[in-house]
Amino acid sequence: MSAAAVPELKQISRVEAMRLGPGWSHSCHAMLYAANPGQLFGRIPMRFSVLMQMRFDGLLGFPGGFVDRRFWSLEDGLNRVLGLGLGCLRLTEADYLSSHLTEGPHRVVAHLYARQLTLEQLHAVEISAVHSRDHGLEVGAAVRAPPPAPGFGSGPAEGTDGCWGSYASHCTPRRTESVAFPTS
Repeated sequence: MSAAAVPELKQISRVEAMRLGPGWSHSCHAMLYAANPGQLFGRIPMRFSVLMQMRFDGLLGFPGGFVDRRFWSLEDGLNRVLGLGLGCLRLTEADYLSSHLTEGPHRVVAHLYARQLTLEQLHAVEISAVHSRDHGLEVGAAVRAPPPAPGFGSGPAEGTDGCWGSYASHCTPRRTESVAFPTS
């Protein structure tokens, strides 16, 4: 049994990413998190809650999807996808963290944004996701698990609209959960 090759990621600046030609797909995702003073199982101190969603393939990921650069800026496209599944949250260029590209059969640039919210705001975003029209249609169960290691996971198929394999004209929201991380 052979392991699938993981494409090499190369970090690039946002400016460099915007200069790439039309043969590149841009995927934008947002890490929404909040400080959490609670305790896991009533005894393990937590530091943060992070909003993640289950993708159609059963893996966890941050909310977001592909942005069609012919019609949208990165932030407008990301906000469009987030608005369909996560309510009225609006991210800006100030929330931008990094961009990475992978060259291979699928030429994709992944852009990551992050915003710290209050725990109440994070819960409100989570609740708005479960009230979206298509909530729960892609997967059946919610899970609470730590995020994958940096660079782990696969990207969406070429030609999709950013919904990790969905060919619909809009992004179908995934089951969304806050994930609490204990302190080490």
